[in-house]
Amino acid sequence: MKITDLRCAVIGKHPIVRIVTDEGLHGLGEVEFTKTYLKPFVLHFREALIGEDPTDVERVMLKIRQRGSFKPYGAAVSAIEHALWDIAGKAAGVPVYKLLGGKVRDKVRVYNGSIRRKRAGDRPEDYAADVKWMMEQPQNFFMVKQGISFHSNMKDSIEGFHYGVTQKKAGYHGAMDQGVISERGFNHMLDCVIAMKEVLGDKVSLALDCGPGWMLPDAIKFARAVEKYNLMWLEDMLTGDYVPWVNPQAYRELTTSTSTPIHTGEQIYLRHNFKELIETQAVRVIGPDPADIGGIAELKWVAEHAYMHSILMAPHGTANGLLGLGALINVCATLPANYVAFEYPSASDPWWEDLVIGLPAQIVRDSMVDLLEAPGLGLDIDAEAARKYLSEEDAGFFD
Repeated sequence: MKITDLRCAVIGKHPIVRIVTDEGLHGLGEVEFTKTYLKPFVLHFREALIGEDPTDVERVMLKIRQRGSFKPYGAAVSAIEHALWDIAGKAAGVPVYKLLGGKVRDKVRVYNGSIRRKRAGDRPEDYAADVKWMMEQPQNFFMVKQGISFHSNMKDSIEGFHYGVTQKKAGYHGAMDQGVISERGFNHMLDCVIAMKEVLGDKVSLALDCGPGWMLPDAIKFARAVEKYNLMWLEDMLTGDYVPWVNPQAYRELTTSTSTPIHTGEQIYLRHNFKELIETQAVRVIGPDPADIGGIAELKWVAEHAYMHSILMAPHGTANGLLGLGALINVCATLPANYVAFEYPSASDPWWEDLVIGLPAQIVRDSMVDLLEAPGLGLDIDAEAARKYLSEEDAGFFD
């Protein structure tokens, strides 16, 4: 089998990768809807892939893996890797999880970071009302994640929140504010945590997406202040999101200063950039994204390494879309006992559920999703239904 074409179309806001072969099989991969601009970056790999056997996934990846980078530029390589595995599974007639070593669980646990409504504001009562609404959703999530501090609007809406420079109309998803947090800002965050925990109790766990942007002394002080609330983790306080470095030494100082679990990793590309973070036990939880780290095999390698160092694994995935859901389910079915849950993803538009073939009627029940048993990643796109969302430039995407 040979690759005859690599295509990329933006459907909704998601760049969708489609690899075509001379035997009629195709594979799909999906990029987060926050990265619409990556279509040209995907397509510049076209000439490198044509003529390769897509079922030799690792051999193909050796040609392109070094051409990616930290979020967002690992996404193009990652989506191509997903499409290669999709073809390999279809060619073998098995779900991709069988090719990754087989399942160790029959259902995969997920948490809520993406099913949300616009919060009324940034007051403690607004946060409390928001998690109450999340608790009432039919998925019955065991855990919810909320954005605070630099990963929320409170850095703008709370007067005098911090002493750093505040960006106005930065124009980028993930633009980073940074600085020392004021006493007023610090106390406001604590009030929000208390309000949420009063609603959630011990029935639904709470994690906080915090940044990046914190100075280390503030991070230590806050992590200690919330210890009694038994949070699942504090995420990306020092680096994360679109920050193209890791800073394990600072993370290790933070981690060893508190019993609150510290989490990072969604922006990190390749296992090599997790090495020091894991081997120095700089965090308690890592959260690589299979659509950013370099693919699902890359994520599995990192999970196994983290397992040997007693570090938990909770993959990121909030904007990965429904095809991205297929990639997450397949890889997480194979992960070792350090696996906690993956962040259940959403798509750019509600009509995506009408386009994707292979989804169960109710995807999440009691915070669990069933494995997808169709060959490959288990999901496909209804080409005829999707054509109306294609631009004129992408009209031949499904041909």
